[in-house]
Amino acid sequence: MTDPVRAALYLRVSTTRQAEVDLSIPDQQAQTSAYCARQGWRVVTEYVEPGASAMDDNRPEFQRMIERACDDDHPIDAIVIHSFSRFFRDAFGLEMYVRKLAKHGVRLVSITQELGDDPAQVMMRQVIALFDEYQSRENGKHVLRAMKENARQGFYNGSRLPLGYALSEVDKRGHRTKKKLVIDPVEAETVRLIYRLYLEGDGGKGPMGVKEVTKALNAQGLRTRLGARFGVASVHKILTNPVYKGRWRFNQREAKTGRSKPANEIIEVAVPAIIEQPAFDRAQRSLKARDLRILPPRVVTGPILLTGLAHCATCGGAMTLRTGTSKSGKVHRYYSC
Repeated sequence: MTDPVRAALYLRVSTTRQAEVDLSIPDQQAQTSAYCARQGWRVVTEYVEPGASAMDDNRPEFQRMIERACDDDHPIDAIVIHSFSRFFRDAFGLEMYVRKLAKHGVRLVSITQELGDDPAQVMMRQVIALFDEYQSRENGKHVLRAMKENARQGFYNGSRLPLGYALSEVDKRGHRTKKKLVIDPVEAETVRLIYRLYLEGDGGKGPMGVKEVTKALNAQGLRTRLGARFGVASVHKILTNPVYKGRWRFNQREAKTGRSKPANEIIEVAVPAIIEQPAFDRAQRSLKARDLRILPPRVVTGPILLTGLAHCATCGGAMTLRTGTSKSGKVHRYYSC
């Protein structure tokens, strides 16, 4: 008597909100488990991805599953999914991982799209994957179009709120509640303090630099919205964010790459201002005058060869030196964004 097929279930939804309020994952789990029971297969493990896009493989549970499936002890015979779109929504990515699994003797089984390994059915799987990819990209396009129109009407689209602002419910359309930015009086005082310290200083000592402002905030026990200590980067972001002069910007960067979008794709929305326009403009002029692209002495004399010169090709951020230790104990140096 042969041993039963050892199956791993992969269950996924696209967003954490779906995972919290949707019944999709429990339904996927019930259907894939029932399928395995009918086939006489033994479910040995489950991998649940509660909020990750299938357009790429940047998914922790997915990577953990693939790594385990390809282990030398061959712990899994089949990965069972509800449909191919749960596994991947990119045709090339799907085929690449199907072939990688096949090299280790692992099958990918869709319970709603059962296909074999003959050329005609392989072609059908590839056609299904192309349709899944097309549908995902179309859905993304329509969602973005709706969010841009929502922003044009002055409503907030749900990203992390900037310090100094809260949300107010202003309209109800069907089951959706429309919200707008309003000033949070307590947090707004922290924002005003940051600008005041940067432009005027404290105690007649004159304007402070970003680093000194950061130290002053932490010395007073002030914290970010997430309850963390302020850092130079977070203070600099507050000093440069046009939302504080009353202009909230939506659709500034590509979600995956972080690259800036063309100016004609950015939506600007009027919101209550915390900082007056003249003060905001003064801060921008001061920051520009202190721009690190005009290299300070510490960059020229620093011990790292490419300090101030190497920048990330994707986001434009500065590269910094990192170190790592190999299994042999040798320390390697490399540049990282």
